[in-house]
Amino acid sequence: MTSNNKTYDLEERTAKFGEAIIDVCKKVSKDTVSAPIITQLVKAGTSIGANYYEANGASSKKDFLNKIFIAKKEARETKYWLRMVVKLQTDLRDSCSVLWKEAQELTLIFSKIAITTKK
Repeated sequence: MTSNNKTYDLEERTAKFGEAIIDVCKKVSKDTVSAPIITQLVKAGTSIGANYYEANGASSKKDFLNKIFIAKKEARETKYWLRMVVKLQTDLRDSCSVLWKEAQELTLIFSKIAITTKK
């Protein structure tokens, strides 16, 4: 597999993750408490892929690293909001657990990319 294919695979993976976040958020009962949590989760969960896409089009190594760090931060934030969704609606625990694990894997991947890029 070439480097370009690996890049594409992670772009696709982060896009599918964002889509899965949207799907889970559609299942949350809407009220005044859940609405801001859903909004935050959608923003964080979908921006992971957006920032990774931007990183791949970066104009410099510094710009690339900045976007990778943002993607990593958004992945970490997503884990927090997934926890809050489970608090709102316990029947989504299994779906959120799967997404939490994927967000953790993405966090680790972006950490590794940043370390490797800095060398």
